[in-house]
Amino acid sequence: MFFEFALIGTTASGKTELANKLAYEFNGSILSLDSLCVYKQINIASAKTDEKTLNELDYFGINLLNVDEHFNIALFFEEYKKAKAFAQKNNQMLIITGGTSFYLKALIDGLSANFKESQSSLSNDEIYNLMIKIDPHVKIGKNDSYRLKKWLGIYEQTHKIPSEVLKETKQEPLIKKLDIFEISWQKELLEKRIIVRTKNMLNEGLIDEAKMLFDNYDNNLKALNSIGLKECKEFLDEKINLKELEELIIIHTRQLAKRQRTFNKKFIKKNLHFEKSYEILKNYILKNYG
Repeated sequence: MFFEFALIGTTASGKTELANKLAYEFNGSILSLDSLCVYKQINIASAKTDEKTLNELDYFGINLLNVDEHFNIALFFEEYKKAKAFAQKNNQMLIITGGTSFYLKALIDGLSANFKESQSSLSNDEIYNLMIKIDPHVKIGKNDSYRLKKWLGIYEQTHKIPSEVLKETKQEPLIKKLDIFEISWQKELLEKRIIVRTKNMLNEGLIDEAKMLFDNYDNNLKALNSIGLKECKEFLDEKINLKELEELIIIHTRQLAKRQRTFNKKFIKKNLHFEKSYEILKNYILKNYG
């Protein structure tokens, strides 16, 4: 019988390992909520599930694009539809899991109409200054070229305030009801896990992966400015040493975890203590399958 639930948590909280374990045990499908795992060339920096597991489980949202291709929420929605259709056809459960909870929020809240980004030659600063005059409540960073171009595209095509246009064109959510579980860790224990994972990533070849990416792709790509890769760029440019590289990745990962905890407060969810998470979800699955 098909049913779906979401498993969220901060980076390094163990949600992917838990999802994999449950999928193996109950023959479930998994939809990744990770914005980096969609890229074929980013494996270590994204903490992507190993190739053997990806081949053995029914996984969606992984290895969809090359690094120089742009991934957006509309493409994620299409991947969700594929994952759901597959799980329904095979009478499986669908586990939605990953660290980019914004995608999950969009599934639950609905998506606004898709507008083409502007082809204007205006600089980021010029678009930003126009935006804060016309649409001051929008929160888009000065260096976020993609979102600034999207904002300007909406303004050019509608001649209306873009934030109001997005509200007016909002579509029905793809998920009306969803059980959401969040793995929780004590801060000190999570920090230890972050340190261990960072050391493992470096031992597995993170620097070599970063060098390959920076040698072959535009260094300004958004995906290459992610945690792990941007610090490696500084190391490769000889701006920091190996010890500083490790320390910076740990610091930035801690900061990411804090932002994720804050964002996840937006959800109505059930908290899972890490020691009890497997048993609680196992009983939950057995109840739904029954």
